[in-house]
Amino acid sequence: MAVMKGQALVFVLAMAFAGFTGCVVSYDRPPARKNISILQPKEFSSTSPQQVHISVVGPDKMRISWITQSSAPTVVDYGTSPKAYTNTVTGTSSSYRYLLYESGQIHDTVIGPLNPNTAYYYRCSSDSTREFSFKTPPAQLPIKFAVIGDLGQTEWTSSTLRHIGQLNYDMLLVPGDLAYADMVQQLWDSFGRLVEPLASQRPWMVTQGNHEIEKIPVIHKAPFMAYNARWRMPFEESGSTSNLYYSFNVAGVHVIMLGSYTDFDPISDQFKWLQADLGKIDRGKTPWTIAIVHAPWYNTNCAHQGEPESDLMKKYMEKLLYKARVDIVFAGHVHAYERFTRVYDEKADNCAPTYITIGDGGNREGLANKYMDPKPETSVFREASFGYGELEVVNATDAVWTWHRNDDDVSVASDTVWFRSLSSDPACKL
Repeated sequence: MAVMKGQALVFVLAMAFAGFTGCVVSYDRPPARKNISILQPKEFSSTSPQQVHISVVGPDKMRISWITQSSAPTVVDYGTSPKAYTNTVTGTSSSYRYLLYESGQIHDTVIGPLNPNTAYYYRCSSDSTREFSFKTPPAQLPIKFAVIGDLGQTEWTSSTLRHIGQLNYDMLLVPGDLAYADMVQQLWDSFGRLVEPLASQRPWMVTQGNHEIEKIPVIHKAPFMAYNARWRMPFEESGSTSNLYYSFNVAGVHVIMLGSYTDFDPISDQFKWLQADLGKIDRGKTPWTIAIVHAPWYNTNCAHQGEPESDLMKKYMEKLLYKARVDIVFAGHVHAYERFTRVYDEKADNCAPTYITIGDGGNREGLANKYMDPKPETSVFREASFGYGELEVVNATDAVWTWHRNDDDVSVASDTVWFRSLSSDPACKL
């Protein structure tokens, strides 16, 4: 319908379709935008570091990841002043093959110990032509997270990233579906170049989505090969055996990254790991707990209904999060925004997590703009627009969440709510 010229005809057809499906169109979808591809700059040599991104490792270390097209030293030189590198750390490198594609050298170096809330300058592979800098997260509250899901590589993605870059955030959380490479491995390289300006400056903590699976029956049986090779997260530090699920502490927040597309039933490693991880949380040190999944457990959009990654994972794991008094659960997958009240077992519950779907970063598949009608009371705010979120955890008891609509290249704060931590609510004592 987006290619039709008659807006009246579009509306009539949309409403007629909604009547047949029991869904309503809640938003006039923005026009589609082109896919973009970021090529390697011509001035780069085969040993130039590119696709640089960082992620936290424990309380005082940072992982620096980058790619060179040919062999180069896996070293990071860094310090607290520009071009004055007082430390050098050596890491490891790897590569992978996917059908006819062969990746460049993927470098992985963990640096530290680092001071909190401090700017560091660094170079990769001893290349003096490219200097990068990052700021470490604070050791204590307050802390500010940016949250974006289902990014992809379109002109909408570029607009979202531009707005994110204007935030003074400490860390970015991504609930899956990063590059939308979908087996075209060159798109992973393009995505790495697209996000490098932001991902090299602040830690990006990610989990996987369905577009990261990239499994081909018989021909390529190993799922998540590119994702695991390129976006290594600190899973070992949390006792996880898989890069697809892990947890970490930052400032006063415990963050749990779950895998929607790996085993999650009660006999699975992920279920047992989650059970153990939740049992170790010290709410005195981390009064806030948030979880990230890709496929949402609560969703009133017509898209992605009845999927086992949502329904069965919720069936098996919802009670664990509820009993642990997890504060917020972020998800992607559905290409729209939706915020629920605190809810458990389909009912409003003041001691349950708030569920937020934010799969609207800018993917090529467009928006999911049809919602179930009537709207359940547990769904507080829903809208199909591209956008991003901002979570500022102010102190041990209070946090503010803002969803910004990214419409017509203008960032508009469209949904704002204050949260009180469940650990501070006497009625929700663990």
